[in-house]
Amino acid sequence: MNIYVSNLSYAVQDEDLRGFFAEYGEVSSAKVIMDKFTNRSRGFGFVEMSDDEAAKKAIAELNGATVDGRSISVNEARPKEDRPRTGGGNGGNRPRPSYNNSRW
Repeated sequence: MNIYVSNLSYAVQDEDLRGFFAEYGEVSSAKVIMDKFTNRSRGFGFVEMSDDEAAKKAIAELNGATVDGRSISVNEARPKEDRPRTGGGNGGNRPRPSYNNSRW
């Protein structure tokens, strides 16, 4: 199961994230997402656990837990296409600018 962890302290690293979940079962991978320009944590990460029951228990017990003074949010990760689309484009219902070419 792939698990999404958010509201992480910027000091949390991959090994720390792995350690939070290791007491619940085998962790296949743990990755804190880093900003590609600043190389600083973006405050969220993903954990993969091979045992779904252990993963569900970890989610139930770690969701809302305080880590480094921050209350983390832990959920089953959803595939990208399942997430609701927000913003983008021309800002929703804003009219597009019109260019009056009649002067030419």
